[in-house]
Amino acid sequence: MEPSELKRSKDSPNSDESTRRSSFPDEVLERVLSLLKTHRDRSSVSLVCKDWYNAERWSRTHVFIGNCYSVSPEIVARRFPKIRSVTLKGKPRFSDFNLVPENWGADIHAWLVVFAAKYPFLEELRLKRMAISDESLEFLAVSFPNFKALSLLSCDGFSTNGLAAIATHCKNLTELDIQENGIDDKGGSWLSCFPESFTSLEVLNFANLSSDINFDALERLVGRCKSMRVLKLNRSVSLEQLQRLLVNAPQLAELGTGSFSEELTFRQYVELESALSNCKNMHTLSGLWDAKGIYLPALYPVCTHLTFLNLSYAALRSDELAKLLAHCPRLKRLWVLDTVEDKGLEAVGLNCPLLEELRVFPADPFDEEIIHGVTEAGFVAVSFGCPRLHYVLYFCRQMTNAAVATIVQNCPDFTHFRLCIMNPGQPDYITNEPMDEAFGAVVKTCTKLQRLSVSGRLTDLTFEYIGRYAKNLETLSVAFAGSSDWGMQCVMGGCSKLRKLEIRDCPFGNAALLSGLEKYESMRSLWMSACNVTMNGCRLLAREMPRLNVEVMKEDGSDDSQADKVYVYRSIAGPRRDAPPSVLTL
Repeated sequence: MEPSELKRSKDSPNSDESTRRSSFPDEVLERVLSLLKTHRDRSSVSLVCKDWYNAERWSRTHVFIGNCYSVSPEIVARRFPKIRSVTLKGKPRFSDFNLVPENWGADIHAWLVVFAAKYPFLEELRLKRMAISDESLEFLAVSFPNFKALSLLSCDGFSTNGLAAIATHCKNLTELDIQENGIDDKGGSWLSCFPESFTSLEVLNFANLSSDINFDALERLVGRCKSMRVLKLNRSVSLEQLQRLLVNAPQLAELGTGSFSEELTFRQYVELESALSNCKNMHTLSGLWDAKGIYLPALYPVCTHLTFLNLSYAALRSDELAKLLAHCPRLKRLWVLDTVEDKGLEAVGLNCPLLEELRVFPADPFDEEIIHGVTEAGFVAVSFGCPRLHYVLYFCRQMTNAAVATIVQNCPDFTHFRLCIMNPGQPDYITNEPMDEAFGAVVKTCTKLQRLSVSGRLTDLTFEYIGRYAKNLETLSVAFAGSSDWGMQCVMGGCSKLRKLEIRDCPFGNAALLSGLEKYESMRSLWMSACNVTMNGCRLLAREMPRLNVEVMKEDGSDDSQADKVYVYRSIAGPRRDAPPSVLTL
């Protein structure tokens, strides 16, 4: 949900003629609204007329807020009285790369206080890049008697004590999903806090916790929860323990294994293989921490029905991946490490004709002398064998313009194209030319493109291509690229649907920043760091666009005239009141 969707009722359509022409019996209108599944569609419906606005307002049960500072919890509660499910995002994405100061904000507690007063019937809370303390988790656990689902992705500020509070008090919990969080792991005893009578859990994910868990408590919990369909374990769970869990949960649809490297006797291996083969409903497999190739054949029975295979924690060799993929004919999503090399990606092209999403992560992104990895050859091989591919995240150390042109010719339906050439400013390694024509080919060929990440040596020509051809682009990420302000000006002038723009280490300055004056209110956010933007430029933007929040993050000892990190976003709540001293709101 965006701020424009949260206008007060006095701003809603109120024309008598519009109301008369759009009148439907309440039951018909409710039926129409029940068929709308996306928040964008529902928001569009609310603009038809006053009747539809009110009907949508009272029937909305889920709200998505892409920036926790774009609106206040009080405004949300006034606009939507019957919310049962909230998805809320906090910090900018570059916080994942330690570019956002500590204690930046995005604390959930003020939201929870309002929700407790206005939404005591709240059932679901899904947070991304938010700060949440143990005290907040305990407040959540005791304030919503019918609370069912908690998902924390890339959040911080809490410990396993907070999870213990959730386990103790949320009697109707169906989902506890803890992913990639900065959590203070104080041990696995929190699992024993689920009451012995508790049986409702359907989703349990604690894959990113580091400590040993109370396995006896976990085994009893899994055995009691007969509707559990998602179980993702951390690496402390052994293969022998995994087998015991699977015996109690053959109904699982998604499994994240623990460590896959324990020494097994022949009998233990047979028992593990048997337990896996009994999981007839499984379509998603992840985990496989430290996987040993000798045990991978035990997975073959479940591979037949897999649609998603996440090997981002398993440093497999190309031959190991090839043998595994030979048993995965239905695969649609695949995540791997670059240890599979180009040969492994050739196996992807040969065995995965239905593949729609591929992510290739670096096993060691900071080792510049690394001898393994993937190149343009592996990417091209995938494109020849996987014509349905439409989402790619590809980390590599070399690429060519010709290869990218071939890839998009083979797969013209890309909606997400995220190419990360890890050496900043790397040109086409064969011709030594900039990578402009590569991304020109992407935006010219892929007319459905919504998200683009560019890298390598790029001039303003790349951004001219983007502004001219990327008419459906919503998110653009740029690093170490461009020649002058003209590049960003082309993007701001040409990409009419742009919602998020992320820029770091580029030569763009004040003229580039101010080129988006008429654009920023229709966008969710702009991030610029290590660019040539000054404080005066930021002040001018804030003065010209008072409905925008313009925040500058200053490093200790930095030049007072330079704006080190700039975060611009629209808000109907005004400037935030919890900014730390390192964040200046203009």
